[in-house]
Amino acid sequence: MHTPRKRFGQNFLIDDGIIHAIVNAIHPQATDTVVEIGPGLGALTRPLLERLPHLHAVELDRDIVARLQRAWPAERLTVHSCDALKFDFGSLGHDLRIVGNLPYNISTPLLFHLMDFAAHIRDMTFMLQKEVVERMVAEPSTPDFGRLSIMLQRRFHLEWLLDVPPTAFDPPPKVDSAVVRLIPKTPAEIAPLDETLFSRVVAAAFSQRRKTLRNTLGSLMTPDDFGALGIDSGLRAEALAVTDYEAIAQRLARRGSPP
Repeated sequence: MHTPRKRFGQNFLIDDGIIHAIVNAIHPQATDTVVEIGPGLGALTRPLLERLPHLHAVELDRDIVARLQRAWPAERLTVHSCDALKFDFGSLGHDLRIVGNLPYNISTPLLFHLMDFAAHIRDMTFMLQKEVVERMVAEPSTPDFGRLSIMLQRRFHLEWLLDVPPTAFDPPPKVDSAVVRLIPKTPAEIAPLDETLFSRVVAAAFSQRRKTLRNTLGSLMTPDDFGALGIDSGLRAEALAVTDYEAIAQRLARRGSPP
């Protein structure tokens, strides 16, 4: 018997209907390189290995690592005993299919970490807190639209697959969950720009959501910059689309920032 650990954000998936819906959505093929983050007690691991000759798993909890290694031989399941936030997913090759019921306490930083390996990834299918999925897929000028929406939508196509109630888990979390798929955009679909500068612009814009862009981006943008881009500096950050933030980053790079 494994006692779920709060510090690892462990809630184990137990609903067979949901489990099979997720595996069917992933639709793994024998030739796929699949990586499961946070396999836990093997709710997804088991049905995935019914369809795959081999699976990679990234797991931090050493008790669970030992349990997984007892359950499957190394030639079927390679367990990487480490923190997914520090794991080099690129070391596993290209065309990766990454899946998992992500620990909710690290889901946002983990998504940002995985963004660095987009060139190695075919797709990612994750169970997350529903509130996080709402932010991921949000449209501009809605309350959920923010830094996470922009950073992910710039790099990925996002698809909300299904909702998952708390009763699907043991122990039941206090929040609803949802399953989302992320497919990296091709280089041709992504506007070329300085990624560090883009990230800095977006972070600054959303640093104080209630303030206008004139305030949040004032240290980076002049009134002339706003005018040249046709952006009303009296708007708040959530009013701009991903393409607006890309245009800001491109302008700042051309003239050198700060002004």
